[in-house]
Amino acid sequence: MANRVFQGVVYQMKDVVKRTVGVIDETGTVVACSDMARIGEVQQLDNVDRANVESFLRDGCTYRQFTSSKPNDYAVFVEGIDEVAANYVGLMAVSLQNIKQFHDEKFDRTNFIKNVVLDNILPGDIYAKARELHFATDVTRVVLLIRVAGANDISAYDVVSNLFPDKQKDFIFNISETDTVLVKEVKRGISRDDIENMTASIVDTLNGEHYIKAVVGIGTIISNIKELATSFKEAQIALEVGKVFDNEQSIISYDNLGIARLIYQLPTTLCEMFLKEVFKQGSIESLDQETLFTIQRFFENNLNVSETSRGLFVHRNTLVYRLEKIKKLTGLDLREFDDAIVFKVALMVKKYLSTNPAKY
Repeated sequence: MANRVFQGVVYQMKDVVKRTVGVIDETGTVVACSDMARIGEVQQLDNVDRANVESFLRDGCTYRQFTSSKPNDYAVFVEGIDEVAANYVGLMAVSLQNIKQFHDEKFDRTNFIKNVVLDNILPGDIYAKARELHFATDVTRVVLLIRVAGANDISAYDVVSNLFPDKQKDFIFNISETDTVLVKEVKRGISRDDIENMTASIVDTLNGEHYIKAVVGIGTIISNIKELATSFKEAQIALEVGKVFDNEQSIISYDNLGIARLIYQLPTTLCEMFLKEVFKQGSIESLDQETLFTIQRFFENNLNVSETSRGLFVHRNTLVYRLEKIKKLTGLDLREFDDAIVFKVALMVKKYLSTNPAKY
């Protein structure tokens, strides 16, 4: 599409400039030219450091780079190496760059989706822009936020783009060096398990084939384009909550956050008041790692003393003794359902506050 725009401009310049004018892409291929026979011709620019030069001379032509979607994506050239050619090529570079930018903003669907997801477009403008782009607004979609540990030779964006090549239905873009967003079109009525299985395949491909460690936050499934920003914010919350409460998981779904989501959204002052009411001063800090591990296993076995003692390879009476010790220290009997709930929530609140020292 952009190449056709370039071709229209340079062809009209032919009679004004009275010289051959053209555009090359990052590979040196002529993608537009006033001499149409040269379109597709590949310029030999092996010894030109295009990443660090703005303009250069080559084979009787003056070249000038102009930025599009990435640095040094395109360069315009004008026949001649004199001052007139330099002036022409400068004007052409500015003009084509502005035209390409306008074209991207007007016709690039990915750019449109990115603005919707990041809430950079007014709600009233979304449908007007969607109609302009012939974009379906009532399709079922879900937003995935893919976060990698650091920079890699192969970007997560490239890997995910190869996994989902249908650019009419699925949209991938970067929002930072570590964060990539996938807006995935899905079948209406798709299950959460199917989405998590799809997400697992992304994580496995990144980690198994490219050694890229990644975690993925999954927003809720939405059926209207205006809800994309909400699904994205939910995916962000899923990653943040997962980092606090479940940092061993590589896939965190907003729908599965449960009470952790509620705790994360509570004011820290309220959390502190809750801890003071539940525990006597310093009592929670007096629990050693062995006791905390016992509590964790007790919760995992649904408060079943026999199952927990077998899992810990300790006598039943030993476990009962530990539970009595906890009751004495905290005043909570974990064998009682209500006390167990309070204790579980209190531990999560404590972990939340400890993970956010600036708030505590």
